[in-house]
Amino acid sequence: MKDFVLKLALRVLVLFIAFLPMPPMAFGQAPQGKPRARDLGVPFEGTPGLLNAITDVKGVEVGHSTIIKGEGKLQVGIGPARTGVTAVLPRGKDPESAVFAGWFSLNGNGEMTGTTWVEDSGMLQGPVMITNTHSVGVVRDAVIAWRARNHQPDAEGYWWSLPVVAETWDGYLNDINGFHVKSTHAFEAIESARAGPVGEGGVGGGTGMICHEFKGGIGTASRKLREDQGGYTVGVLVQCNYGLRRQLRIAGVPVGLEIPEEAPLSRVNDSAEAEVGSIIIVVSTDAPLLPHQLKRVARRASLGLARNGSISGNGSGDIFMAFSTANPAAAKSTGTVELVMLSNERMNPVFEATVQATEEAIINAMVAAETMTGLDGHRVIALPHDRLRAALAKYSRLAK
Repeated sequence: MKDFVLKLALRVLVLFIAFLPMPPMAFGQAPQGKPRARDLGVPFEGTPGLLNAITDVKGVEVGHSTIIKGEGKLQVGIGPARTGVTAVLPRGKDPESAVFAGWFSLNGNGEMTGTTWVEDSGMLQGPVMITNTHSVGVVRDAVIAWRARNHQPDAEGYWWSLPVVAETWDGYLNDINGFHVKSTHAFEAIESARAGPVGEGGVGGGTGMICHEFKGGIGTASRKLREDQGGYTVGVLVQCNYGLRRQLRIAGVPVGLEIPEEAPLSRVNDSAEAEVGSIIIVVSTDAPLLPHQLKRVARRASLGLARNGSISGNGSGDIFMAFSTANPAAAKSTGTVELVMLSNERMNPVFEATVQATEEAIINAMVAAETMTGLDGHRVIALPHDRLRAALAKYSRLAK
């Protein structure tokens, strides 16, 4: 009888364990062990990749350098500093390997260097770097220095580089005119880049960013297409720093209206309608797309942004880059290159995946971010997880 009871108890225990939720990493959780938007019950469409990150696209690496120092009253050049650099490497640290790319500006009150050559050549060579508005120059120069150390001149002995460096403004929390980002931080972001889970929230270039008047920053997500659609992966990384509180929608729910308190920008602007902010979106895929197709993909990031309530206001720099890791011989300098191209008729699943992953990456950034106090005591609260779940439940949108 005792043996029977023991065996029965063991079976019940095994069944109990089998039906326990999967470990966080199985849901693509960030390396910090923080919950992500799906873990809180936000209902997103589509099937994510293993990590639900841009690094689900094979070969893509991401690195950060985060600068947090000082507190209290602003002293330009001393702090407080709340800033950093993020690097997205399409083919890892091989500086000679290029990818087909396309870019799109939804609203141009921002900066992304190197885009005129991307437009003309259809190629992106080297990393995509993201930092704060006043550090674009130092990061650009640092990328040139990094590539000079790791890249041989061309066949005629010439060497040149037109790095892609993008920005959003973090001057509400950060001593942006103190120029705390140095070349060493850009080097650190590149050299620390890895495949695998991606840090989210207030890290790297996203350290001092604000999104819908909650703490914003870096976020990522991915989608895996069905095998009958090619089985391709689409990954997105954002640095989000845009929007007013009242505009925020999550899974169609007016979350910003449900959590109106402590909306800092509405208090400091002359008008509650004056949005000052931006978003940089990087889209990666292993689908074999040519540059004109990748420009079409970059445009679709706009729709994912709109799902979360953005109107791409006059003061916003909303600039997007899309690249494909397919066709590895595309940048071959001699001879004829044979390419593979996905038919335009088969691009709809890639478009849909881009919209879905962009929408989720932004919310992942906000969910991961933590309340931060910066210069002159400026405080930006994190999106409260319990209030988010309550809002979703109120509108019958809570997934679990």
